[in-house]
Amino acid sequence: MKILYAASEALPFIASGGLADVAGSLPKAIRNRMHACRVVMPLYGDIDPELRAKMKYVTNFTVALAWRRQYCGVFECTVDGVIYYFLDNEYYFKRNGIYGFYDDGERFAFFAKAILEMVNFIDFEPEIIHCNDWQTALVPVYLNLFYRNIPKFKRIKTVFTIHNIQYQGKYGMEIVTDLLGIPQYASTVVECDGCVNYMKGGIIQCDMVSTVSPTYAEEILDPWFSHGLDSVLRNKRHRLRGILNGIDVKNYDPETDPAIFKNYSAAEPELKKQNKAALQQEFGLPIEQDKMLIGVVSRLVAHKGLDLIKYIMEDLLQQDIQLVILGSGDYLYENFFTEMQARHPDKLSVRIGFIPSVARQIYAGADAFLMPSKSEPCGLSQMLALRYGTIPIVRETGGLKDSITDFGDENGNGFTFKTYNAHDMLGAILRCKEKFDYKPEWDELVKHALECDCSWGKSANEYIKLYKEVIGIE
Repeated sequence: MKILYAASEALPFIASGGLADVAGSLPKAIRNRMHACRVVMPLYGDIDPELRAKMKYVTNFTVALAWRRQYCGVFECTVDGVIYYFLDNEYYFKRNGIYGFYDDGERFAFFAKAILEMVNFIDFEPEIIHCNDWQTALVPVYLNLFYRNIPKFKRIKTVFTIHNIQYQGKYGMEIVTDLLGIPQYASTVVECDGCVNYMKGGIIQCDMVSTVSPTYAEEILDPWFSHGLDSVLRNKRHRLRGILNGIDVKNYDPETDPAIFKNYSAAEPELKKQNKAALQQEFGLPIEQDKMLIGVVSRLVAHKGLDLIKYIMEDLLQQDIQLVILGSGDYLYENFFTEMQARHPDKLSVRIGFIPSVARQIYAGADAFLMPSKSEPCGLSQMLALRYGTIPIVRETGGLKDSITDFGDENGNGFTFKTYNAHDMLGAILRCKEKFDYKPEWDELVKHALECDCSWGKSANEYIKLYKEVIGIE
């Protein structure tokens, strides 16, 4: 099969969230299973100059976007055997940052249209275009409206993956003809609740919808999770699949990771303790192996469950534990955790901001990893914690439910709680501490975590199965 994977960000080039991890890992896993998979993304001005220097020019063309005709250059680069295409337009993409501009609607409408135009100019004819989130949601819309009568496009199928349904690409209806170039008679394709909704258009126009965990695929059919798209998704339920993400186990490997203090593996798990001592020293906490050290690496925003931590923080810090937090976000949470650190300097240490190397040190050095999200489509942090032998404590939602099972169950790899309740979360933490205090069982749990398979292997096979279903082959 030939798959063109369309994403607005991808590692190692640029990233703002989990989508970049997926776009940098899944195509490689698919290619390793003997299917052609290439990636297309914008050529952002913030891409590292060293990576930019490795790209080679391929071609250029113009893209018709309503009354506009915009230049688009195509560059190419190969990483780990995967070919990446970069669509160049300095007006749209040579800026500081990826998202958050007043004209994001126009920028990513251009990107979607340019992806299809590119197919006319490269030596790769995809059978499937795999689109991701609202930034590429117009690809199936434009394909069905404007390209189906062109021979090269007649047999192309589309898959649309929802990574986070909260972000849908909503704009006023006035952009339909003037910006998107969609005829008025077809405006209902992208109309939802009186506004343009890119994600809605992608959902109804694609051949298959997927999302990043089986539980999240069920949750988004519920109005509480769907942010207004539940009725659209229920109509597409027969073409909706949930496939759990994986992680790049080569990139995140405690045996070789240069960012952590001491390398270790499932064969030598006792070396992990050196990372704990170094992490305690790095964060200014007393170096005490017998205190359970809980790590949090998160955006400091409400849906990450920080209200639960905030509510029981005093009770939590009365326990014989230590807590390290890395992240940035809402001032409310930044200020609260900073204030609590001043009151409990021997128990809590906070670092505002996000430093990837420090995040890895927390994954490697903490005993447990707390992730009490209100909603979590998939989540990668809990799997990264497992990869480094750090025991996740999570709420049973989305991909957290699909990847972490409670230690009380056979072969459990963490501690879970169901309801969005602070004291239920505290109960899970205390159950974890009870096991931590009994070293023989704790050592077995750490070893089991290190042996858990969080790679893309199973997920890549599921996507290949989905692709075959879409194009109708066995």
